[in-house]
Amino acid sequence: MLNIVKATEISRIANWKIVIYAKPGTGKTSVAKNLTGKTLVFDLDHSSKVLSGQSGVDVVQLDRNRPEESFTEFLKNKNEISNNYDNLIIDNLSSFEKDWFVEKGRNSKNGISNEIQDYSQWTNYFSRIMASIYMIPNINILVTAWETQQQITSADGMVYNQFAPSVRGSVRDGLLGMADVVGRMIINPETGGRGVILEGNDGVYAKNRLDSRKATTTEDLFNFENNTEKVEETQNV
Repeated sequence: MLNIVKATEISRIANWKIVIYAKPGTGKTSVAKNLTGKTLVFDLDHSSKVLSGQSGVDVVQLDRNRPEESFTEFLKNKNEISNNYDNLIIDNLSSFEKDWFVEKGRNSKNGISNEIQDYSQWTNYFSRIMASIYMIPNINILVTAWETQQQITSADGMVYNQFAPSVRGSVRDGLLGMADVVGRMIINPETGGRGVILEGNDGVYAKNRLDSRKATTTEDLFNFENNTEKVEETQNV
């Protein structure tokens, strides 16, 4: 029997999925301080020291010498995570991707270089683990990554360099397609304040399907409830 849910009963902001990307050192990990409820951080690049003393935050560190096995072990605890936490942060996919390929290179014929099959294996493996993460019920999920630039061609044939999360192109579209929000975090050079771009253009990949904001401070990033009410009021006019 089909599990039919009325659209009027669907919450726009419940169990959101967000991807934030930025240069190293911009403050991606520190956004955990702005979340309400209990948060679990899966620390993939061992940068969680910035959360020292933060109440309501627990940390699990990836074994970077055996990244694939460590990630698999983490996913075995999906039910426990769902039952005990309000938020899950997967912090930093770019670092995990690099560690994964380093491990595969160690197992190659020359013990250094990656082999052709590693790249297709990564595509399949990454799709499986991200699907498993996003299927964890009753929890908000934040994924972070470093930033890179990719070439895109606009509808008028112009070629641009666009900022985007630093993961291989073969998996990037799937990752971003599953997210409700994708934002690029930046630091204002004049004030030192941190903000997140939420509306995309030819120069920046970003999207926001939870509310109408085009940009926000990091402190207000997760404040979807008030901004969603404004969207719904506009739609009802």
